[in-house]
Amino acid sequence: MAEDSDLERTEPASSRRIEQAREKGQVARSRELTTVAILLAAGGSLIFMGGGIVDHIRAMMRNGLTLDRTVIFNPDQMLLQLHLHSLNILLAILPFLGLMVVITLASSVVISGWLFTTKSLEPDFSRLNPLKGVTRIISWSGVVEMFKAIAKSALIGGVALWVVWQDVNEVVSLIAEPIDAGLPHLASMVGFTFIAVSGSMLLIVAIDVPFQLWNHAKQLRMTKEEVRQESKETEGDPHVKARIRQLQREAARRRMMSEVPKADVIVTNPTHYAVALRYQEGRMGAPQVVAKGAALLAQRIRELGEENRVPILEAPSLARALYRHAELGQEIPAKLYTAVAEVLAYVYQLRRYRTYGGTEPETPHELPVPPELDFVREAV
Repeated sequence: MAEDSDLERTEPASSRRIEQAREKGQVARSRELTTVAILLAAGGSLIFMGGGIVDHIRAMMRNGLTLDRTVIFNPDQMLLQLHLHSLNILLAILPFLGLMVVITLASSVVISGWLFTTKSLEPDFSRLNPLKGVTRIISWSGVVEMFKAIAKSALIGGVALWVVWQDVNEVVSLIAEPIDAGLPHLASMVGFTFIAVSGSMLLIVAIDVPFQLWNHAKQLRMTKEEVRQESKETEGDPHVKARIRQLQREAARRRMMSEVPKADVIVTNPTHYAVALRYQEGRMGAPQVVAKGAALLAQRIRELGEENRVPILEAPSLARALYRHAELGQEIPAKLYTAVAEVLAYVYQLRRYRTYGGTEPETPHELPVPPELDFVREAV
């Protein structure tokens, strides 16, 4: 299908797609790296441990082939001797086997890290489809594997032939050596041959590892539609998210507007901004902003204030400073304490006047608002 075309898979794999691939066991692996690591480790082991292993096995064979009348005519003793000899062989080669296991695991995780998953063991009957098998064989990866196998065979064969040709005299001289010296010598020669042959494969590894990383990234590439669909799944539909944000703003606005009737005073611009303040002595360290808004929201705050008989004071510079520098639900900045204190003093006097009568308090005009907090003055 066109949607599966590699030409349309132009986007790099997302972290979520990479993680999903890892969960399925799909990671970059280099069989050549594992093969070379095992061969090098095996060759080194034969060089450093080959003599000891051969001596151990030779001593075990000597003891095992030594005839003992009590063992020959006692089946139980024969089984015991067989068990002991088998255990001795296992102990002799156990360090070698342990090293091979460690090298195999280490070389397998060096590219993509440690991964344990059981999904690769789940039955997948699509793998039995012969058409897909043929497709994999004639695919680009199959062609690359074919040329890699040819190059690997030619390289390994050539290096092995050269090493044997160089050591042909030593191989012939093994016939004349005593068995005690010949076996360790043979093990050492085999070890060096292993290292030479596997070392020649480092060139293939240097090419194969970057190719496997590139090919793995290529297989996980995504189309633009897949990127958009994943974004919707992980982050949500943009339209739904916008609607949620709208509902959240409306809910926050309703909560804010419900606090306006509880305010002590509303400071206005008079038309552009409105900020409602509240102060409870003993409960608050400083007056708090319970509502603020601009334009239509400011108008609605003033209307609610008028409906609930909340004093409204026109103080443009203070309203602008509070709107810009005071956060909703937080105490006012310390630099505005003096100006707001005068406003609250006026509000308390106004309440007394409305309750008990007397002389009406004078409305404050020139409030001490620091110039750096008035953004209109800043713009000027």
